[in-house]
Amino acid sequence: MVGLGNPGPKYARHRHNVGFLVADLLAERIGARFSRPKRVVAEVAEGRLGLGGPRLVLVKPMTYMNLSGGPVAGLSRFYKIPPARIVAIHDDLDLGYGTLRAKLGGGEGGHNGLRSLTKSLASKDYLRLRFGVGRPPGRQDPADWVLSDFSAAERKDLDYLVDRSADFAESIITKGLEPAQNHYH
Repeated sequence: MVGLGNPGPKYARHRHNVGFLVADLLAERIGARFSRPKRVVAEVAEGRLGLGGPRLVLVKPMTYMNLSGGPVAGLSRFYKIPPARIVAIHDDLDLGYGTLRAKLGGGEGGHNGLRSLTKSLASKDYLRLRFGVGRPPGRQDPADWVLSDFSAAERKDLDYLVDRSADFAESIITKGLEPAQNHYH
């Protein structure tokens, strides 16, 4: 499970960092702490979903979003996890705020983090959990929009939506993509 975002406190509550927020909550739920393995530009946390549940490897690449694929591909090889078993959690401009969608494969829709994953994994066939952040108002540059904090109105629902995203991610792992989609779409 890969939470996409940018490292550092400057970016912590930006729309582009919603993947990190969900990964942090998942780590808390499984009682795991993120650490930084040697020679890996990522933070990793491992644990099980529930007693005797499936093993979960959580990854937060510590490169900037545009270079997320390298660390993910390296960890994928290390843990012997094929692309089809990777879930990338990311922001999505094409979905209204708080809308959650999951899918297997597809295009990157202009998302540089996904573009980097696709290139580094040499595959588009990984799972995506998309968290809608909506389009910027007026003529604001989409890059500036995703690299800005959530509005006060959005922050009122953010914890709930991050919690729901974590539930959705767990459901994808424990029940499979289609049953999770049927429940959360």
